[in-house]
Amino acid sequence: MELWQLRTLVATAETLNFTKASEALNLTQSAVSHQIKALEEELGTPLFIRASRGVRLTDAGKLAYEHAKRILAESEDMLQAVAHREKAIVGTVRVAAATQALVYLFAPLFEEFMDAYPSVELVFRTTPSTEQTVAGILDGSIDVGFASLAVYSPGLVLTPLFDDELELVVGKRHPLVKKRVVSVDEIRDDRWILFERGASIRRATDAFFKSAGMVPEKALESNDTYFIKLMVERGLGIALMPGWSVKEEAANGELARLTIDGYHLERSVSMASLKGMRSAAIDAFIAFMSDNKEILQAKAAG
Repeated sequence: MELWQLRTLVATAETLNFTKASEALNLTQSAVSHQIKALEEELGTPLFIRASRGVRLTDAGKLAYEHAKRILAESEDMLQAVAHREKAIVGTVRVAAATQALVYLFAPLFEEFMDAYPSVELVFRTTPSTEQTVAGILDGSIDVGFASLAVYSPGLVLTPLFDDELELVVGKRHPLVKKRVVSVDEIRDDRWILFERGASIRRATDAFFKSAGMVPEKALESNDTYFIKLMVERGLGIALMPGWSVKEEAANGELARLTIDGYHLERSVSMASLKGMRSAAIDAFIAFMSDNKEILQAKAAG
């Protein structure tokens, strides 16, 4: 369990109302409900009895409330005695992103952040879809997530980072490999290797098919970027992928990056986190990534 969960427990126990607790914590009611549910699952027992006019504590909830108050008081005493005196930023930041973005774009910056803040532990988690990233932030299992779709949630703070563009990727033996720009008609009968549904790339790909009036022949689906690239290299199909994710293979001549005439499949990538109180470590991470937006944009455009 985490301190923010205990703060949510205390606020809910003292107001006996999820709405009032969410206002006190500057969170959405949904976020408060998610956090209480997660805490109840971890403790293995209900802490509140839900009723139409509010909630009331169970016996286990009363016991948890007393413990939570003591733990929060002691944590504040420790903060005053140690962290504030030393002026150090300490703690853990749990970060989530798609595997390919972690490897190609964020890893070097994460390494720089860890060098700059040695007392902060970064915990990495890969997610197959933006929906899962957002769900993890709202239920408290993720502190900062990277989302490449439009995200609308009153409980989230979004910080734009960079834009990128999906490109048509073909293998070195494909008939169109030497072209720079291709028409929709030239690829209409090709077989496609697709990302699985839920991935932002799949959403953009499906939107392209709809706009182009195409019903693609599907070769296979996967969320493994390396596997998709390998299958394209071997000629099993073509794919839409961020240009930066195939930069090395394109330079080696294993893959070719093409543009589809009349289409610019752009995406906007943002950093998402919960509104309300955040630890100094999370704030430092968000500020660090924001300060390096130009570096990320340059990599994404490469």
